[in-house]
Amino acid sequence: MSPRSRWLALYVLCLGVLMIVLDTTIVTVALPSIKADLGFSETDLVWVVNAYMLTFGGLLLLGGRLGDLYGQRRLFLLGLTLFTLASLACGLAASQTLLVAARATQGIGGAVITAVALSLITKLFTEPDERAKAMGVYGFVCAAGGSIGALLGGVLTETLSWRSIFLVNLPIGIAVYLLSRRLLPADERADGAPQRLDMGGAVTVTGALMLAVYAVVNGNQLGWLSVQTLGLLGLAALLLALFLWIESRVAQPLMPLGLFRLRNLATANVIGVLWSAGMFAWFFLSALYLQLVLGYSPLEVGLAFVPADLIMAAFSLGLSAWIVMRYGQRHPVWLGLALGTLGLLLFARAPQAGNFWIDVLPGMLLLGLGAGLAFNPLLLAAMGDVEESDSGLASGIVNTSFMLGGALGLAVLASVADARTAGLRADGVEAVSALHQGYLLAFLIGAGFTALAALLGGLLLRPRSGPASAASAPLH
Repeated sequence: MSPRSRWLALYVLCLGVLMIVLDTTIVTVALPSIKADLGFSETDLVWVVNAYMLTFGGLLLLGGRLGDLYGQRRLFLLGLTLFTLASLACGLAASQTLLVAARATQGIGGAVITAVALSLITKLFTEPDERAKAMGVYGFVCAAGGSIGALLGGVLTETLSWRSIFLVNLPIGIAVYLLSRRLLPADERADGAPQRLDMGGAVTVTGALMLAVYAVVNGNQLGWLSVQTLGLLGLAALLLALFLWIESRVAQPLMPLGLFRLRNLATANVIGVLWSAGMFAWFFLSALYLQLVLGYSPLEVGLAFVPADLIMAAFSLGLSAWIVMRYGQRHPVWLGLALGTLGLLLFARAPQAGNFWIDVLPGMLLLGLGAGLAFNPLLLAAMGDVEESDSGLASGIVNTSFMLGGALGLAVLASVADARTAGLRADGVEAVSALHQGYLLAFLIGAGFTALAALLGGLLLRPRSGPASAASAPLH
């Protein structure tokens, strides 16, 4: 495959992933319009988001493994088709039930696309310098796509309608499908006896992840100590334990447990959980701070994130690869996370009558710089130890860690902010001031998450990583 074709294939893959990343935030801006048009109640409206999160988070790991077994290109095209058709159904939905069902289907397609895309990139680019550059492009799409989605969602909803945020996926999905068929290399046939899907492992881990996601995204509404929340988390833990037991005994496990002996993969996933917990919470809560405390419009909120996106673009699309080749993976990871921690600390001291240039922009720039510096080497560290036959599974694990960490971090820190605000309101503090203080506490705790992630990166990541077979490090 020529270098030009490889890079074109990368851009097509990243365009497909961008659709998925945008969809996690673009919908949030349109929720009030969706509620008014289809008559959702406040309680039911959350399912427009939760239905997607439930299937997306629950199927990431399985989607990655299916790619290993049946071909990443085949699974990518299947996921893309499903996501595009579901987007059409969302845009045409005339009832609440149809919209929620279509959103759940979108989540299935999105999980498959996300899980296999990273694996396809590692197969397309085998040379260290090229892989570092390719991961940088992928990292930018993942890191900056959320804020781009918020801006695009505001523009489309205000100028057209909420349906346009889904229908815009249709021409993109068709173009990516046609280009993928032309540019992505055919799946190679596996040597030896064909592998069988570990159905017991697939059912238990998917059930565990779905229950965990459902419990987390509803934790604030139902209460973290409610019978339902604790019961669902307990059942998820039980299913996860059953999954691990099954994996230790079957001949062809869905997840070879020896993968967790790969130090950089294990460390990168823990860092991913902590980092995304802080970053997801910052993204959503800072948007609320700008809108509800400083009085920004939705479009102004989207524009406020542009400087951070530009910095992430500069690093992800060139500087990060050079830094990795020059200094390795460990130092950029811990330094980037330390800069992100400093950015969150600046947000934790932002005043109620904050000025954008003094109180918002510096923190935005540090968080953009930190993400641009750390995201690419963290992905390289996670995938660098893994054999090609397990690359889809490793990709699914990494994406699951980021997704669950983000969902859990947002739920916990939003709950902390709400509790702080409610306590101050009970003491007679004015509403906006109480809201502001709640956000500041959440930013401070988020800084603690990223600081711990920086510490782990500095202490535990190996400077360089190379493929090591999970089979050679059995855990059973």
